Amino acid sequence: MDGETAGFPAALASNRARRTALADFLARRFGRAIPQSGSSAGSGHSGQIRIDAGGQEILERTAIRISGDPSGAGFVEARVEVGLPAAGRRILGHRAADLLTRELPAIAGRALVFRSLPEGAPESFVNAVENQHHLRSQLEARSLTAFVPDGAILPRAHGASERPLTDGVVPFESPASLRVSLSLLHPGSGPPEIRGMGIPEGVTLIVGGGFHGKSTLLQALARSVVPHVPGDGRELVVTRGDAVTIRAEEGRAVSSVDVSPFIRELPGGRATTAFTTDNASGSTSQAASIVEALEAGSRLLLMDEDTSATNLMIRDARMQALVAREAEPIVALLDRVRELFERHRVSTILVMGGSGDYLDAADTVIQLADYRPREVTARAREVAARYPTRRSPDAEAAGFHGRERCPDPGSFDPAGRKGTPRIRATRRDLLLYGEEEVDLRAVEQLFDESQTRAAGYAMAAASRDCAGLPVSELLDVLDERLNEAGLESLTADGRAGAHPGRLARPRRYEIASALNRLRRGRFDSRSSRTPNKSEGSH
Repeated sequence: MDGETAGFPAALASNRARRTALADFLARRFGRAIPQSGSSAGSGHSGQIRIDAGGQEILERTAIRISGDPSGAGFVEARVEVGLPAAGRRILGHRAADLLTRELPAIAGRALVFRSLPEGAPESFVNAVENQHHLRSQLEARSLTAFVPDGAILPRAHGASERPLTDGVVPFESPASLRVSLSLLHPGSGPPEIRGMGIPEGVTLIVGGGFHGKSTLLQALARSVVPHVPGDGRELVVTRGDAVTIRAEEGRAVSSVDVSPFIRELPGGRATTAFTTDNASGSTSQAASIVEALEAGSRLLLMDEDTSATNLMIRDARMQALVAREAEPIVALLDRVRELFERHRVSTILVMGGSGDYLDAADTVIQLADYRPREVTARAREVAARYPTRRSPDAEAAGFHGRERCPDPGSFDPAGRKGTPRIRATRRDLLLYGEEEVDLRAVEQLFDESQTRAAGYAMAAASRDCAGLPVSELLDVLDERLNEAGLESLTADGRAGAHPGRLARPRRYEIASALNRLRRGRFDSRSSRTPNKSEGSH
């Protein structure tokens, strides 16, 4: 639809954040308008109209394209899928004609024309999303890793839903000692600032009894690296965009990762500076994921003890006394977490309910009781002083080297048995790449099947266009390409039958995670030519 007909004010798409928000709003409006078109006739998917409108997260998508000035010279385009009507093997031609020439234009008229939309709805949605970007932009200058506003609704309706809980919910209330105020770009009729809990940089522990909201808070932080729809309950929760969730992932493949900061020389004298396995243990998989996140540029790690390898997280004094250091190759994260922050400016937020040894390493301790947070840092230090652990820090292990890994382009070729590229995603956590199924269940910050699909195409683009580059530079090239040419550039050559409206942008960290989990993928490891990103050189 041409811009003059669509009639959207240019101010709604005046920058990247607003344009993405407007496109997201229109995709959702289009999706809601579809059921109004009447019942479809035929069998199978006959008459079905679908658009990739997304869930609670607002992501850059290809479902709606806004070209140029949406109020004039540009156009608004919806990419939809239509099941052409048929009954068994018989084509329903008249029904198809009606669907394409009457129903689709009617839906477009309801969803893509500014004057047809509820008054003020597009502006309200776009301003709400831009507020979230503005809040996130203030975190680094305030030395914060995340912000949770007073009144936020963090619990979800149930385990299989990302919609907010509505019954018996406890709104978030920040502890006075961590309360900060951040400015809003569009305050509306309210105050120009919003108050809530600011989580400082450094090592933060989230503690408390079981079922009191520790993991709920961490999950909210993990998902708030991107904006959420108004009414989500977490729409003003913001986390730094470089936050990566880390967990143990027994059985995953690892290729040429320098895990020596956490895993010393293995039995038989095997070095771990370029560790490779097709069947990682819980501890080696989590160690590899930490190093891979740093390699991709993350400076904020999120971990929950419930999904972590115990022997990587902690080795207490009694176990140190029983099993000599020479017989234990694993260096606990407890002996690395301070180094990560003090030498590399990598912060960590840990949910910890079972090990008090981390109290010695924490800068901030937040206790949750009945979903209500309290800062208990001073109390935690008193407890740590009263009950010393008597464990010996493992300070002699090798530090972080920042070794570079360069992907072998041939090992990331998406061609299937017949030589045709095959890239498919039918679930958020499963990518078909060539002949291999890439298991992404542990990549918790892939929120959408369309992101998984786009990550697959980004891998293919990297194998074609980024030969010889180390992972960090490869991701820089992909980021620049997506910023300048958009998601469509990943499928512009029409490979593998990609539908142009079913891509959503993943972050560089999820693209790296997919690269790292391709079992046949191979990397060459070498000493870094430049200081590691985590040391602040970039």
